[in-house]
Amino acid sequence: MNRSPLHLRLAGLLVCLLLAGTTTAGAAGAPAKPAALRPKLIVFMAIDGLPQRQVLNYQDQLAPDGFNRFLKHGTWFANAYYGHAFTVTAAGHATMLTGAYPHRTGIVGNEWLDSQTGAREYCVGDTSASYIGHATSPLDGTSPKNLKVETVGDVLRRANPQSKVISISGKDRGAILPAGKTGTAYMYMGSSGQFASTTYYMQQHPAWVDAFNTARPADRYFRQEWKALLPEAAYTRSVPDNQAWFGPAGGGLPARYSAPEDTEPGPNFYGLLLRGPFGDALTLDFARAALDGEQLGKRGVSDILSISLSGHDYVNHAYSAESRLSHDHFLQLDRLLQAFWRDLDAKVGKGRYVAVLTADHGFMPAVEYSAQKGLASGRVDAAQTLSAVNQGLERQFGPGKWVEGFSGSALLLDKNLLAQNSLDGNAVVDAARALLLAQPGFAAAYTRAELLSGVRAADPLFAPLRKSWHPDVSGEVQFALKPYWMMGGRAVATHGSPYDYDTHVPLLWYGPAWMGARRITQRVEVVDIAPTLAALLGVAAPAASEGKALPLARATHRR
Repeated sequence: MNRSPLHLRLAGLLVCLLLAGTTTAGAAGAPAKPAALRPKLIVFMAIDGLPQRQVLNYQDQLAPDGFNRFLKHGTWFANAYYGHAFTVTAAGHATMLTGAYPHRTGIVGNEWLDSQTGAREYCVGDTSASYIGHATSPLDGTSPKNLKVETVGDVLRRANPQSKVISISGKDRGAILPAGKTGTAYMYMGSSGQFASTTYYMQQHPAWVDAFNTARPADRYFRQEWKALLPEAAYTRSVPDNQAWFGPAGGGLPARYSAPEDTEPGPNFYGLLLRGPFGDALTLDFARAALDGEQLGKRGVSDILSISLSGHDYVNHAYSAESRLSHDHFLQLDRLLQAFWRDLDAKVGKGRYVAVLTADHGFMPAVEYSAQKGLASGRVDAAQTLSAVNQGLERQFGPGKWVEGFSGSALLLDKNLLAQNSLDGNAVVDAARALLLAQPGFAAAYTRAELLSGVRAADPLFAPLRKSWHPDVSGEVQFALKPYWMMGGRAVATHGSPYDYDTHVPLLWYGPAWMGARRITQRVEVVDIAPTLAALLGVAAPAASEGKALPLARATHRR
């Protein structure tokens, strides 16, 4: 039955009242404390590239009030997963606050090829907008133009335009996609060490942003070393530094983010700063400035502050999630979070906000690490694969580059070439699929016709692949690699698969006025975040959301 906007608002209000009427558990035998009606602030935290296994593997080494604020005093979900197959940064960041997978958001990857022209598209690229105070290249990320759906922040601001949605990240896509259409995004500029927004959001920065940038806070990390937090014996669960498979440059701690010849901070230093804990510390400092500058959570309305910390993804790409560098970086993040929660309590008030922490994707083990464990693994050479598929198609259908390239996690065929040769497109697509599956490392592939019809819906990988495919954006053959295989390149390890190591992520909630301390083992999905936040805020879920509200309010005593 179709429901009017009034019905949706009333439904959202009812859910909110139900949540508000639930009590949280105190100490054993103590009276339960009534929950507040709505949080003044939602602090949404995404750790780029953090698999759930790291949170659990190193839990005994955590500080008292970093991740443990959630694990000991909040509600956390031990089995939270993404449901789509191509688990990359943009797709994850688009999913978290829309409650929708790429088949609805249109964000099918970090980049893709235009389905009609074959031109390269960047997930948050928009040539009509430019960075404020910084040079802007054609494919730089400047707006949410490609995001096809609304976020919970968009719904909140439509219900109350005085509410603010501020989104901050080291990466453009990590800031722009959670901000939605009506929030404000700020991203790190690797050329200057500053944070900037774009002309999509405003023509000039507010005074607090200019003050932050004028102070040049990134410069304090020049020639500082990233040193291990714990003694060497504490890292026996992770792979030692300087493995042969790290590449010629190696990799180990201590690490410094400036070249010996650098006499002062410059683009080389600023560009490298995100690849470790210092960039995350800088991002959190900018978030502190935003809290004060925008008076978030202090103006009588509900606000959202989204923070995406990018460093862990860079570390894991360079050394793998099993490395000591990743192990220590996770612990560094933990200490940074502890300091941020302390300041957040002081700035906003401990009982006035809800904090949520998750990740945009997990991470596969390095191919070499998997091989050492006796697992079948390998790298796919993208160029060789495309060449083999195109050569096979030429033998069947005549000369021409039939496949233009990889588009997200799909093959894109040249539609002009098909039209020129008056060929049955389905026949060429079927042949391309067969040729692709004949290459080493490919587990499954489905054609556009199969994805639209659902004829192979019973296949194990069909559903996650279908959720990663958008009919207006994606190519003609959607694929997944075999477990422990990756597309080759300079990275030691990567992500982007439908397997547990990439899809199983932390989902942690904290807000004593709204939820108790407990661990929930039922399987949930990241798309459940947006409708849950909407219920807490007393607004309707985003229109495209396919998740369900999580059981936060059923507080129990911690076992």
